[in-house]
Amino acid sequence: MDSRATTQMEVDVDAFRSSSPDLYPPPIGGGILVPGVSVSRKPNDDLVRRLKSIEGHVRGVQRMVDEGEYCIHVVNQISAIQSALKKVSAIMLEGHLRSCVTDAVRSADAGTREEVLGELMQVFESSTQV
Repeated sequence: MDSRATTQMEVDVDAFRSSSPDLYPPPIGGGILVPGVSVSRKPNDDLVRRLKSIEGHVRGVQRMVDEGEYCIHVVNQISAIQSALKKVSAIMLEGHLRSCVTDAVRSADAGTREEVLGELMQVFESSTQV
């Protein structure tokens, strides 16, 4: 769980957009961006669908291993799973950059900005390790 405190509250989306239509464009997947508030109209169905597909793919690879399938076929399926997970990670990171990071950068709290930038550095450092 994120160590930063996130305020969640209901926001009248139409009223907010009409009061500041160009200030905070809607994030990918719907919802709105409000500084310091995490709001989404619906769960990210695309990510859930992708993760369920990956889960099924992993079970298929497990079955291949159990049945003694040719090694290269298994390795090729593992590579496909890794690619699918990287795509999920990229989508999640994009959403994070467009919401949490944007909010933190606009924040008057220097500690919040530094914390989010540190988190990003950690993600980039771990992504370059093999």
